[in-house]
Amino acid sequence: MTDTLNISIVQMNPTVGAIAKNAERISAVYARARADGADLVLTPEMSVIGYPPEDLVLKPFFQREAMATVERLALLTTDADAPGLIVGSCWHDGDALYNAVILLDGGEVKGIRYKRELPNYGVFDEKRVFSTATDATSPMNFRGVSLGVMICEDMWFEASSAQLKDGGAEILLVPTCSPYELNKEQVRLDNAADRVRETGLPLVFANQIAGQDELVFDGASFVMNADGQTPVKLEAFAEVEQMVSFEKQADGWVCVSEQQAKQFDELAEVYQAMVLGLKDYVEKNHFPGVLIGLSGGVDSALSAAVAVDALGPDRVDCVMMPSRFTTGESLTDADECAEALGVNYTSIAIKPGVDAFDTMLGDAFEGTEADTTEENIQSRLRGLILMSLSNKFGRMVLTTGNKSEMSVGYATLYGDMCGGYSVLKDVYKTMCFALCHWRNKNLPVDGLGREGMVIPENIITKPPTAELREDQKDEDSLPPYDALDDMLECLVDREMSAKDVIARGHSAEEVARIEHLLYIAEYKRRQSPPGVKITQRNFGRDRRYPITNGFRSARKS
Repeated sequence: MTDTLNISIVQMNPTVGAIAKNAERISAVYARARADGADLVLTPEMSVIGYPPEDLVLKPFFQREAMATVERLALLTTDADAPGLIVGSCWHDGDALYNAVILLDGGEVKGIRYKRELPNYGVFDEKRVFSTATDATSPMNFRGVSLGVMICEDMWFEASSAQLKDGGAEILLVPTCSPYELNKEQVRLDNAADRVRETGLPLVFANQIAGQDELVFDGASFVMNADGQTPVKLEAFAEVEQMVSFEKQADGWVCVSEQQAKQFDELAEVYQAMVLGLKDYVEKNHFPGVLIGLSGGVDSALSAAVAVDALGPDRVDCVMMPSRFTTGESLTDADECAEALGVNYTSIAIKPGVDAFDTMLGDAFEGTEADTTEENIQSRLRGLILMSLSNKFGRMVLTTGNKSEMSVGYATLYGDMCGGYSVLKDVYKTMCFALCHWRNKNLPVDGLGREGMVIPENIITKPPTAELREDQKDEDSLPPYDALDDMLECLVDREMSAKDVIARGHSAEEVARIEHLLYIAEYKRRQSPPGVKITQRNFGRDRRYPITNGFRSARKS
């Protein structure tokens, strides 16, 4: 019986549905781990098919291809000196389809375990596509070592680890696809600590690193010993292959390796998540680059900075589209921002288009006063220009609306909401300002942009405005952003009642107005592009509110 075990933790970036490509990645990391002397290679949950597969996994041919690929991967382990391999995939058993982890060794499938706790909340709907494991969870024997496998959500529940402990497990393994959100890393560590404390067993947490539509998976894998200490913490937002060594001592198995990766502060991790989310969305969907309407405002400047850091300046096109309401200050700010970022930059005036629409709609609008209709025409003309450039040259339009605006409908359908993706969709305006300051002082890890100030200070400090009418300011229509964001965080992220929001110092009338705007803007959000999930409740899969909704917890006094 062995008294040492070298486990290679593979923090990999699969693509959903790219079964052959994912298998090639697994084969490559397996070869490197074998050369480094690994006994076992541990990949994340669903490493063969990517996560979340959604309804794609219901296709019978897809299921067959995934399972056949796992069988082929088993051949990697045929040689006597080859390490074992743990992969994740869908697995059909009888009439049921499972989220499975498969142990490959000696050229064959040596063990399969099914996920027992299927998450069905927030962004998760695994019960829609997978069956729940009903049998008691038992460990898998790997060369004399009893491995207790908990698949992602299983780690959140005491029953899973308790059954594995009762079955004789010696080391807990957690292959997972745990998506990023603010403060999520500590939640994972707390749950792992509970399982370790209850069982007295060490735990290996192996998370994927990927952007998948609105979700970002940040990696941040770790090893926790039975004493609750974490001798190994892997880097977040990066692909990592890390060998960790376990020794069997008098009191059980202990990880004797030490590796402490750099830890990010809140703003750094949010920025890294936005960069990763955009990069993978563009690369995995094979766009040549992105196109941004650069207005001279904070949101478009921040979006452009993220795009440059993710893709490089040569793959980012920015367009200024001035109207008669665009100030010289905005023109200067946009010019300076584009130069600082090093992007491809041009200007297309919308006045001829506005004049044409005034003529076209003159008879229909006769006898009416100018209002938001004319403002929205400007925004929609800009959207038309961007989409026309996108159609002609293939670059994806990146929308620039933030969570504060999307919450209350301060955005124009088929105008500034036109586009394929948004990096600010789940970022409140006050955090946008903070992220601009952060980026001017920091270059993100592996960022492709320039160091130093890339967002002119005046863009950050001047009063925000859509510039769709004379002397317009955002605060003409909305409360100051610090107050608005506090109300929205309470109503959206925390699901607080209006009474509790008012108790924080906001007026009853203002809370009622903001709650009303939040609800009636749902139809706009349903038509908005996907964007990177940052908070606990993003607009999308996290928060599925009805469009037709008569409920109000607040009433205007």
